[in-house]
Order: sequence, then structure tokens, then C-alpha cells
Amino acid sequence: MALIIPAVFLVVFGFALFKKVRIYDEFSQGVKEAVNFTISLIPCLATIFMMCEVFEASGLSDGLTKLLSPVFGFLGIPPELTKLVLIKPFSGSGSIAYLNEIISEYGADSYITRCACVCFGSSETVFYISAVYFAGLKVKKLTMPIIAVLIATLLSTIVACLLCRVM
Repeated sequence: MALIIPAVFLVVFGFALFKKVRIYDEFSQGVKEAVNFTISLIPCLATIFMMCEVFEASGLSDGLTKLLSPVFGFLGIPPELTKLVLIKPFSGSGSIAYLNEIISEYGADSYITRCACVCFGSSETVFYISAVYFAGLKVKKLTMPIIAVLIATLLSTIVACLLCRVM
């Protein structure tokens, strides 16, 4: 397994030599494009990070948690996971902090912790990933893709909690 990456590198390098590609020039051009792409991401990422802070600092996170806990409970998601489910689309590190709190409070083998771990591992930071991918593609109409991903995330959370209950 340790030889796979060097082998792929050598195959690509050999193919480039065979095709008479100027490897150093192409690599330099790729780095230049990567730097430009990274710089173009800064406004999008700054917006996402500020949204996360405002979401938490404004009390909106706590208000939504109280409001949605009964709804999540009805859907089969333990109400204790509401804050984790709400913050995961915004912040990976914030959701890790909530996951750590859940593990500390309920223990590693509890149903709630199993649900939290599966939900954490099977979902993504939707807004962060959207900012990174769509900024590179210069896509402006993000509403429908984000709604679709958020619905898919909610459905996967419901199924994950159901599976944890059965297992």
C-alpha cells in the first residue's frame, strides 16, 4: 500500500515524458492556477466563517435547537443531537466540539453517542464545501443544490438514527 502513491507518480511522470510534456512548466502553471483559485476562495470562506460565528453568538443556534428538538424527536432523531445536526452543515470543528460533549455526557457506548457518531461521519459541512466547489466553478445559483443537500443530510440522519436503534 505504501508504494501506491509513488507508483502513480512514476506512471504519470513516465506518461508525461512519453507525451513530451514540459513537466516543470506545467507544474508551475498548475501552482499558479492553484494560488489564484485559493485567493478567489477567501471571500467565500470568510463569509462562511462569519455566518457560523453569528449563528452561534446571536443565540439563533440555541433558539433553533429548542424549536426543532421536538420535531427531530418525532422524526426519530434524539433531541440531544439537535445542536449537532444544526451546526454540522456550517462547521466541522464546531460539530466536533458538540460530538465531544455528547460522548463525554452520555458515554461512548450509548445509543445517543452511536447516533451522533454516525450522523457526524455521514454528513458534510454543506456550506463550506459549497463555497469551495462553487466558487471555483463561478456558479451563482446555489439555492437548489444546497436545499437538495440539506434535505439529503436530514434524511440520512433519520436513517442513521433508525439503523443505530435497530443495531
